[in-house]
Order: sequence, then structure tokens, then C-alpha cells
Amino acid sequence: MSDCDLGLDRSALCRCPDVSRTTAQTPLPRIGATHYSGGMRAITISSPGDPEVLQVTDEPTPDIAADEVLVRVHAAGVNRADLLQRRGFYDPPPGATTIPGLEISGTIVSLGADVTGWSVGDRVAALLSGGGYAEFVPVPAGQLLPVPDGFDLTEAAALPEVLSTVWSNIVGRGHVEAGEWLLVHGGGSGIGTAAIQIANHLGVKIVVTVGSERKAEFCRNLGADAVINYRDEDFVERVREICIHEDGTTGADVILDIIGAKYLERNIKALNTDGRLVIIGMQGGTKTEINLGWLMQPRKSVSATTLRARPKEQKIAIVAEVADRLWPGVINGDIRPIIHETVPLSEAARAHQMLEDGANIGKVLLIVDEEGDKG
Repeated sequence: MSDCDLGLDRSALCRCPDVSRTTAQTPLPRIGATHYSGGMRAITISSPGDPEVLQVTDEPTPDIAADEVLVRVHAAGVNRADLLQRRGFYDPPPGATTIPGLEISGTIVSLGADVTGWSVGDRVAALLSGGGYAEFVPVPAGQLLPVPDGFDLTEAAALPEVLSTVWSNIVGRGHVEAGEWLLVHGGGSGIGTAAIQIANHLGVKIVVTVGSERKAEFCRNLGADAVINYRDEDFVERVREICIHEDGTTGADVILDIIGAKYLERNIKALNTDGRLVIIGMQGGTKTEINLGWLMQPRKSVSATTLRARPKEQKIAIVAEVADRLWPGVINGDIRPIIHETVPLSEAARAHQMLEDGANIGKVLLIVDEEGDKG
């Protein structure tokens, strides 16, 4: 396992030779084509269970709709939602493929008849409803982000899901504003490392929780205003000591939570007056009980959401906001993909185990096209 400090070193992440991959079994695509002949390698789930149920199988190359493009996948991000799907706890949305994978980078090989503004050969990153653990994936054109020449194509796979998730929840639902305090649990995760950088980009003050001094030091160096080790400190008490407002009140204005039921009462207590709690994960369970009085008088609010289940129109709108508000920061280096390790597609089980072990700082990526260019 690579040292997590390499997350900030772009040059060390991927050294794939700069060659394109074509074979006799995969003919060159036609612009406007809706079918790309030949099969593909993909990771499928043989049955719900441990990481070992992930298997490499031969699958038909998917067709594309008129508003979609077909992308030859170079790399795919591994997310906790994939782990839940593998265990049988998070089914794909209706109509979505059962192949896991919610974000990818790659190259467009075919365009649907109604697609404009994109060309075969364009390097892209994409937000998906599934299907990223495969050599090819169809993507609605509105869910694409451009990857310019010179930007590492491997790194680009670490961004679509985390940027879309953090943006849509801290801004879209949490309505965080410059100068406010944001608390994010899991500061060393892909979500957490992205949230630190987005908060800095927006002028938001950020506190994160972590479970080790190694992760705490990384988050401080990345730009967190304060770090709380939840193993040694009560995060409610620490948040109220750290997040002090001009009017004398204390607490976080917005909390982005991946834990769920286990932290619900404590999160509410950690909020400032008019604070907003946004729950995006259930690592600590789904059922609990709260006193509604804790919400009513201080005007606190709680909302919960998932990105994957949103309608396509909402995802397209979110990606458009990411492209407008965050992607320029990615291109100029203000927002950097933090990558723990890259793993071949055939070792997807090992990638899942890394996330389950919880030692990663930043993202784990699957390299699908090991011969493809990285930029």
C-alpha cells in the first residue's frame, strides 16, 4: 500500500505509457453511432457478500441512447456506495446497470445522435448511476466534465462523485456561505479531503473529524481550520470551543455527516442556532430517536439525501454547477484529487478491502485501461 502522503504528488500516481488502445475486436467508432461492437471486461457481483464476490466477467458492450456518449474507461473511483451495493444494501436506481462504479475518467469513443459539444477522442470525467467498473460505459452527455490535455487522466477519475456530492449537499442543501463554519465527519476520506479544499475555495471555515494523528496531520496540511480526533475528544464539546460566532453563539453552521443514526443526537447538539445538518451516509446505522425540541426552538434542520438516486435532470444540473464553480479550481490546481492508491481492475476486491479497513487517505482508484494514456 502506498504512503498516503503521495496523495498530493501527481507525478507519482500513474506512469502508464502514452499510447491509445485499439484491437481487432473493437473497430473504430463512428460519430453518431449508438452501438460499439465487441464485448468488454467488467466487474460484476456474483452474490451479496465480502469483497471476494467481485469477479471479472465478459459482458456485452452497452448501447447508448441518443443523448449519451460511450466512454472507454481509463480509471474508476471506488466509493463506499459500491461497498454497500456489493453487500446487497444499496440497489442501483431503476434502469441502471448492476455493474458498480459511480465515477470514471476516459475517452469518448462514440456519440449519440443528439449529442452536441463533444467529439470522439475527447478526454472526460463523468458522474454515473453505475457501470464504472468496466471497459466501456454509457454516460448522459450532461454528466461529463472535460479533462484538458496535460491533466492526469487517472487523477480525473477521483473527482466527479466527491465534488458533486460535497457541492450538492453543503451548498445545494446546507446553503453554506463564506465565513460560516462547516463540520465534516471523515476528514481523511475522499469526501472529507474534497470538502476541505472546496471549503477553502468558497471561503468557508472547516472543522473535520478523524480517527488518527496521521490523518489529522494530513488534513491540517491540506487546509482544515481545525481537526478533532474523535477517538480522544468529544467532538460536540470541541466544535463548541472552536466554532465561536460574533454574536457569542457557538457551533457549526452546517454539518456534512456520513455516520447517520449513531451521531444524530450529537450532531444536532453541535449545530449553531439556524444550523443545518445534512446526512449522506449510514455507517453508524439507520434508526434512532431524537427530541424534536432540540430542533424547533433553535431553528435547526436535518435533511438526508443520496446522489445516485436523483433523477438524471438533477444530476445534470449538479454537474453543470460543478463545472462552473469548482472545475476551474481543479484545472488551476486549487482543488486537487487526493489519491491513496491505484489498483488494477482485476484486483477490485483488494480496493474494496482498503476502504473497509479505513486506513486510506483520499481515494482508491481502479485502473481499467492499463495501456491507455494518462495525459
